[in-house]
Amino acid sequence: MLKIQNRKMKIQLKNVIFLLLLLKICIIFGQPPSPKKIFVIDVGHGGKDAGAIGINGIMEKDVVLQLANEILRLNKGQRNLEIYLTRYSDTLISLTDRTRLAKALKADVFISLHCNHSINPGATGTEVYVANTALSQNLRQSIYLAHQVHSGITTNFGIKSRGVKFANFQVLRETVALCPSILIELCFLSNWDEAEYLSENSNLKVLAFSILNSLIKSPEL
Repeated sequence: MLKIQNRKMKIQLKNVIFLLLLLKICIIFGQPPSPKKIFVIDVGHGGKDAGAIGINGIMEKDVVLQLANEILRLNKGQRNLEIYLTRYSDTLISLTDRTRLAKALKADVFISLHCNHSINPGATGTEVYVANTALSQNLRQSIYLAHQVHSGITTNFGIKSRGVKFANFQVLRETVALCPSILIELCFLSNWDEAEYLSENSNLKVLAFSILNSLIKSPEL
């Protein structure tokens, strides 16, 4: 009699454990997946618009396209992040169409990539811009994100800091109401050392990693 009761208790216990496991599985698979973040990377210039021409002959349009493609490659393992480019080849897209794409995709973040240039060959460093507009939640997040990206580039690679600045660039002005948006001015192509730095594929890879890492880890997004 005791053996029969023990057997029944074991069966009941197994049934309880099975139900608990089943309930746990239902809870896990019943949860909605984390919503994907959509990042639009605006690849500056393109086509007949070469952008800045480096002292060593490299062109801004090529540097930023290579950098953007590297960010895309690095992002392949991220399930909760989708990245779209405003151009995937050497084509010229109007500024209006760049911001229209962000609006059509309902972007969570907009990043515009550029290289800097100056008549002073001694000018160096990286600066990041946000919209020069009235304060809003997106502008506050834009400023925070700009500092994150700027710090990642200047701290990790010893590139001179030129700070986070405000400007009335069209791509920022037309996207800040939609989402946090920043414009990155990388190293100066008019400076020999920095132009040479951006000519190296390995350097663009680490810059891409730094930018993507700053975006993914930003608690504001």
